[in-house]
Amino acid sequence: MTDEAVELRDIVVRYGDTTAVGGVSLTAGRGRVLSLLGHNGAGKTSLLQVCEGFRRPDGGIARVLGLDPMADHDALMPRLGIMLQSGGVYPWATAGEILRLFASFAATPLDVDMLLDRLGLRKFERTRWRRLSGGEQQRLSLAVALVGRPELVFLDEPTAGMDTEARHTTWRLIEELRADGVTVLLTTHLLDEAERLADEVVIMRSGAVAATGSPAELTAAAGIDLLEVRAEPGLVPDGRLADFKVVETTPGEYAITGSLDAATISDVLGWFAGAGAQVTAVNTRRRTLEDVYLALTSGEKVYR
Repeated sequence: MTDEAVELRDIVVRYGDTTAVGGVSLTAGRGRVLSLLGHNGAGKTSLLQVCEGFRRPDGGIARVLGLDPMADHDALMPRLGIMLQSGGVYPWATAGEILRLFASFAATPLDVDMLLDRLGLRKFERTRWRRLSGGEQQRLSLAVALVGRPELVFLDEPTAGMDTEARHTTWRLIEELRADGVTVLLTTHLLDEAERLADEVVIMRSGAVAATGSPAELTAAAGIDLLEVRAEPGLVPDGRLADFKVVETTPGEYAITGSLDAATISDVLGWFAGAGAQVTAVNTRRRTLEDVYLALTSGEKVYR
């Protein structure tokens, strides 16, 4: 058994003359959460279709749970959980009917009543799909993806439309899946969701991988975004701080931005000391995953 649940090497996907994915390679380890991020049109959906065996790549090699998603599609599908998208079920079926139908396809399904209770769907068991709210449909789609005890789950915007309580319930469930050895391939536009859940993040831009790493690695590599210093009010920076932007936000509170790292922060604090200022507080703010994502997808250089 390979240690990787998903292995993509040099995947290319074309639509006519348009290249949607241009030679992407990535791996997702078993029992890990990989978050695939990128603007609409970045190539995420095309990659998922390749992994799920719904599209043959125009180039490269794909292996999912050690199998070819196209050639071994029938053997692979019972081992996967895929969230339904809008229009994927009969709209007049009730939530309970839908979940029990999909449970009947699995050899050893999870308990349907447990899933209904866990995802807050019990009171909607007799509600038709078309009558469910967007968030309720998302919870039911998640239940459908999990009911067959999959080894690998594809979650596309799993908390879209959910209220805060349901969102946190879903997060806890994803964390439990990882603890149970289930691999999760997550796509989301909620950067705090990816930062909390993902072991590894892959940021895509224009059909290519712009960056990859754990949330901590990506934010650490991007460096410090802001230095806040508390000292005497009214200090005027001189030429020694020409490489930095210094703003006195309130009397005695200074916000410094620029190319900040351990060495340059020492230089900045040295300037305050040289000016005879007593520094009473220092605070740094690292870039968040959202900062890194927005910079990378816009083409901005974010790494020091």
